[in-house]
Amino acid sequence: MKLLRLFPLELGRLLHSRMTWLIVLLTVISPAVGLVLYKPAIASTMLSMYLANPALAGGAAGGILFGLLTVYELDRAGRSRVEVLTNAVVSPLAAALVRLPALLAAAGLALVLTMLVWLPISCGLIGSIFDGGDYVLAYLLFMGLALPLAILAASAAYQYTRRADLSLVLFAAFAALSLTVWADNWQLCWLNPCVWALSDDFSNFRIFRSVAWMRLTWLAALAGIWTVSYLCIRQYGKGLPGSLARSVRRAHRPIIALSLLACSGFAYAAQPLVDHSNPDQTVMDFYQVPYAENVVCTSRSAQVFPDTTAGTVSGTAAYRFRNTSGQAWTAAFGVNPGYTISNVRVNGAEVPFSVSDYQEYNEAMLEVALPSDREIELTMDYGGFPRENRNVSIMQGGTEISSEYLCLENAGLSPRLINVLPGENGYPTTIEITLPASMSVIPFGASKAEVVAEQTDGTKTWRYDSNSAGGILYAGDYIRQDIQAGGMDIEFYYGRKHQAVMEAAGAAEAVKSVVDYCTAHYGMLSFGSGDTLKLIQSRVTGGGYAANGASLLDEADFTADNLSDTGKGGGAGEVMIHELVHQWWGLGNMFDASDESSPWSAEGLTVYTTYRIVKERYGPSYAQEHYVDQWQQAVDNYYLNFYVRNPDYLEALPEEERLEISNSLRYVRQYCEMPLKILKAEQLVGGEEAMDRILRGLFNRELDPMYPYLTYQDFLNACGLTEEDLNLA
Repeated sequence: MKLLRLFPLELGRLLHSRMTWLIVLLTVISPAVGLVLYKPAIASTMLSMYLANPALAGGAAGGILFGLLTVYELDRAGRSRVEVLTNAVVSPLAAALVRLPALLAAAGLALVLTMLVWLPISCGLIGSIFDGGDYVLAYLLFMGLALPLAILAASAAYQYTRRADLSLVLFAAFAALSLTVWADNWQLCWLNPCVWALSDDFSNFRIFRSVAWMRLTWLAALAGIWTVSYLCIRQYGKGLPGSLARSVRRAHRPIIALSLLACSGFAYAAQPLVDHSNPDQTVMDFYQVPYAENVVCTSRSAQVFPDTTAGTVSGTAAYRFRNTSGQAWTAAFGVNPGYTISNVRVNGAEVPFSVSDYQEYNEAMLEVALPSDREIELTMDYGGFPRENRNVSIMQGGTEISSEYLCLENAGLSPRLINVLPGENGYPTTIEITLPASMSVIPFGASKAEVVAEQTDGTKTWRYDSNSAGGILYAGDYIRQDIQAGGMDIEFYYGRKHQAVMEAAGAAEAVKSVVDYCTAHYGMLSFGSGDTLKLIQSRVTGGGYAANGASLLDEADFTADNLSDTGKGGGAGEVMIHELVHQWWGLGNMFDASDESSPWSAEGLTVYTTYRIVKERYGPSYAQEHYVDQWQQAVDNYYLNFYVRNPDYLEALPEEERLEISNSLRYVRQYCEMPLKILKAEQLVGGEEAMDRILRGLFNRELDPMYPYLTYQDFLNACGLTEEDLNLA
C-alpha cells in the first residue's frame, strides 16, 4: 500500500520537472526525423514513407531520449548528495519500484501526445488510403514499445553500476548495437525493428505480428535483467555482492527474474514467424532427390481453409498415384516449415511419415512410406502459421493472411510433390478454398476460379483447376476491370482502397494504351495465355513476376507518390503508362542490373516507350516539352555536376553521402541520359519505324538460357552503332 501512495507523488514530481517536459517535447517532435533523415522503410508506399518511417524514427529517437531521462532521474539523489537522506525516508528497493512505473507513465503520456499531434499530419500526408487501425498499431508497436524497453535498459544499467557516466556508456553501446550490428537481425534490433514496407491497399497484420513478437521477447528479457539489477541495488551500506545476497533471501524475487529470462529465451528460440532455411542459397538438396521409378501422379486436389483472423491455414490434400514398379517406395513433399502434418492415410489406412529438420527455400521435406499397390490414394491434413524464409527475414510481410489479402505459394498452398513425375495428362489439380465473401480468388496463371458454394457464416468456397506440382494463389478485396486491348482480354485487378488513386490516374485507359501500342510495335507478351491476361496488383513485394496467363504488379509502383514522379511521366496517367510498359521492358525482356555504373537498364527503353505512347496520344509538342526537353535539361545539369567532373572527390565522401549522390546521378543516367541516347539512335537508324523494327527484333530474339538478359551491346549491334556514336556531350 505504501508503494501505491508513493506512485502519484513520484509521478507528480516527475511531471513538474522541466527536463521531463523537454524530453516529452523532443519525443513528440522526433517522428519528423523519419520524414527527412532516418528512413528504414525503403518501399515507396504512402504508409511506408509517412507512417512507418516517422513511427520508427520516433521509437529510436524517443527510446534514446527516455533512456537519458531515466539515468538523469535515477542519479538525481546521488548528484545532489542527498542519497543518504532519501534512503532513510524510503528504502532504495521501494524507490526503484516507484520510479520505474512513474517513468513508464511519462513515456505513455509522450506516446499519447505524439499520436494526437501526428494524427492530422499523417492523415494529410497519406491521403485517401489512410487507415486508423494501421496508424494506431504502427505507433504502438514501432514507437510505443521502444520507450519502456529503453527505460528498462537504462534503469538496469544504472542499478548495476550506480554511476551515471558508466550507465550512459552502457546504454549507448546497447542502442548502437541495435542500430548497427543487429540492424539486419529482426529478433535482435530491439530499438529499430526491421520494417521495410507497409502496404497501402491491403492489411499489414503479418509485419505487426513480427514486430510485436520481437518487442515482447525483449520486454521479457529486459524486465528479467531489470529484476536482477533490482536485486543488486545497494542497501545497508553493502556493495553489489552483499546487497544481492541479502535481496535473494526472498525467493520470489530471483524466481521472477529467472522466469522472465526463461520466457524471453523460449520466445526467441521458438518464434513461429521465420523458418530455419539453409542460408547457403546455392544448395538445392531437395531438387536432387531421385524420382520414384515407374511411379506417376495421375491427379491431386486440396481443400484449403485459411483463418483470416489468426493468419493460419488448414487443409486436406489428396494425391493419386499409379505404381507399375511392384515395389514399395517413399513419396517426398515440400511443406511450409510452419505447418504440421497429421492423419496421413493411404487407401484409408494410416501410414508412417516424417518431416525433416533440414529446411531450404522455405520448405521442409515430408517423406511418406507408400506400399507396392498399383493404384494409391494418399490423403493428409496439414495446417499452421506459415513461416517466411529466414534469408529474407528483414523483408517480412509476404505471407500476409487476412480478410483483405492473402498469397499462398506452392508449399504454402498445399504440400508440393517433389519426387514423382507427372502422368500422361500432367498433374491435373483441383483446388478448393473457403474465404470471406468479400474476397476474390485469383489463381496466378491461366486458371479461372468459380464460386461453388456459399456458407451461412459469410464465406464462399471457390474452385479452380490447374496442372502443376505447386501453384500460386492470390485473394483479396479486389476490384476487377475488364479491358480489351492488343487482341487480348485483360483482367485488371487492384485493391479496393486504391480505387480513387487508380481512377484519378486513368488506370483502364493506361492499360489499353500500353497494351495496344506495345503489342502492335513489339509483339505479344510471352506470358500471355492465348487471348487473355491477368494483371494482378499484389501487396508490396519489391518487384513483380509473370507466368503463363498472368503478371504481377507491385502496389508500390502505383502509389500516389510514385504516380507524381515527373521523371517517369508528365502526370499520374503517364507514370501509370511507364509502370505498365515494364511488362515488356523488364518482365518480357530482362536486364542485368549488376553494373550500377551503366545507364543501360529497363528504365531507358521504358521511358523511351512511354515518350512514344504519349507522343502518339497528345502530339509531338507535348512530348517534346514534357519529356525530351526535361531529359536534356537534366543531362546538361548532370554534365556540369561537380562530382561527375571530379569523381575522386565523390570517392572521398563518407559512404552514406556518397551513396545518396551516386543514386541521384544514376537516376539521371537511367531515366534521362539513356532515353536521349535511344532517341539519338532512332535518328541515326532512320526514324521511328526503323527503331520499332529494331526493338521488335530485340523483344522477340532467341534467348540464351545461360544469360537471358538484353544488353547494351545487343542494342548497339541491332542498330549498327557504337557507344561513341551515341555520346551526347
